Amino acid sequence: MNFKVGHKVEVLDDALSGKIIAINGAIITIETDEGFELDYKASELIKKKSVALKNNVFKSASINQVLSEKTNKKRQPTVKVKPKNRHEPMMEVDLHLHKLIDNERGMSNYDKLNLQLDTARHKLEFAMRKRIQKIVFIHGVGEGVLKMELETLFSRYDNIKYYAADYKKYGLGATEVYILQNPK
Repeated sequence: MNFKVGHKVEVLDDALSGKIIAINGAIITIETDEGFELDYKASELIKKKSVALKNNVFKSASINQVLSEKTNKKRQPTVKVKPKNRHEPMMEVDLHLHKLIDNERGMSNYDKLNLQLDTARHKLEFAMRKRIQKIVFIHGVGEGVLKMELETLFSRYDNIKYYAADYKKYGLGATEVYILQNPK
């Protein structure tokens, strides 16, 4: 940028602004609005936007037109949840291998189990970040190895309760996880 003495500038990585009072090679000295003299590189400064830009805002539309656009917003319809669906989980994660990868040829049982556990861990942490309270992990019945490993994973978290998912819907092959939410 072409800076000159007298230009109004703002500091990029700080809440400071001021006027350029000297330019010495690559170093620009500004006097802040509070009266301090500070040195910066040109790459650390930007020119302050001019007042003329603010005055041009309403050239294409009147202020009344802009205000009417803001006030005539239609209310978004709220989604009503039926009482019988209110307690259903918000998220389902199917951990069957054919749902996770296209081809499991060449994978050992250890690799398959780790893939399923990594998927479960990522989905659980995603749900925590997005503040989703309920998740059902569909693991199938099988020999119960994945189910036991999932319970070990869930027990490492303090803010989680887990239990068998709805038998009518999933049978014995799913675990429901309830994430206790901390207020922000």
